Amino acid sequence: MASHVDAAGEPIPTSAVLMASSKHIAARCRQENVAFLKCKQKDPNPEKCLEKGREVTRCVLHLLKDLHHRCTKEMDAYAGCMYYHTNEFDLCRKEQQEFEKACPLD
Repeated sequence: MASHVDAAGEPIPTSAVLMASSKHIAARCRQENVAFLKCKQKDPNPEKCLEKGREVTRCVLHLLKDLHHRCTKEMDAYAGCMYYHTNEFDLCRKEQQEFEKACPLD
């Protein structure tokens, strides 16, 4: 299985890590995501919304670092399960419950 952290110990935003963290991302980065989507609706030119996209990215990366530091073992177990089972939530419910217990949604 691929590592979910880089050499500095920071989480790598793989699809498994992002899927495992999706509820937290939806809750904590909602404002940034909504602003980005509104920008994209208003103007389909990709250059017009680059800063809004950077804000979403910053929020997600900050959140992943926070989750990784607060509940490393549970996050790694859940992301590892998601990786192994090709991001199938139904096959990782036990790990999801442990992760959400250790790092509850705000």
